Amino acid sequence: MPTRLQSPSSVNTFKQCKRKYFYQYIEKLPTLPNIHQVRGNIAHSCLEDFFDISIEHWTPENYAFECKTAMQRLLLNQWGKYKERLTGLDLSQDQVRFYFEETMLMLMNWVTQFVDRISVRTNRLSCSIQDAFMQLTPVREQEYKSDNYSVRGFIDAIEHLDDEIHIVDYKTNSRFDFKDSIRLQLAIYSLLYFEKHGVMPAKVGIDFLRHKKKMINVDEELLTLAKRELELVHAHTGLCEHITEYPRTITGLCKWKTGQCDFYAHCKPHGK
Repeated sequence: MPTRLQSPSSVNTFKQCKRKYFYQYIEKLPTLPNIHQVRGNIAHSCLEDFFDISIEHWTPENYAFECKTAMQRLLLNQWGKYKERLTGLDLSQDQVRFYFEETMLMLMNWVTQFVDRISVRTNRLSCSIQDAFMQLTPVREQEYKSDNYSVRGFIDAIEHLDDEIHIVDYKTNSRFDFKDSIRLQLAIYSLLYFEKHGVMPAKVGIDFLRHKKKMINVDEELLTLAKRELELVHAHTGLCEHITEYPRTITGLCKWKTGQCDFYAHCKPHGK
């Protein structure tokens, strides 16, 4: 039986609940769209497109204003593109307005920190606003795939900062912490980058859009974590095909105050 192609999401799903992994990746039951997923896609698109805007007219006096104005326009444009999907979520107008304004605040928070990065760079290197912008422009939305480890992932941003490589993933999470699932995701990204380029990134981390960027150093221990967890998932999924071989893990993630697992009705974890 061929080894399944995994992803950071599928590996973390397997670790969270094997039954959920079975429903999503083996039985391939449909998942339900939600506002957090759609809003996350919108924010990612805005951040990807931001670095394609025209900056010729930027000056030391207006670049901060121009950054904010550009991001506002991008969000309005992306929100309009996702109108049909947003409508399908059956949210009230007040809820739609709330999530739009919350997303705008996240992106404005990111812009404020980006403006500060430009300022630091122009002062330290005595370069122009345009040069600083280009130096801070990351490689965006790159797919990495490893046949050796049978895993692939899409990296949001790869920054080349002076002599260092930084890998960054964007998240709209409310919590500003490194859960084990996040650390594993970043470990897999680091492994993918190392296998392709033959050099480890110096740092890898999350840009928590509600808060700020949080980075960790990449070392052999982090790569070993990725290899070990991938091996464990492949060892199980490469041999097991029946639902009984994927036991449920019943936790608060099955059903909570405002929602439930996409597969709650199929799984019936609470016997109903």
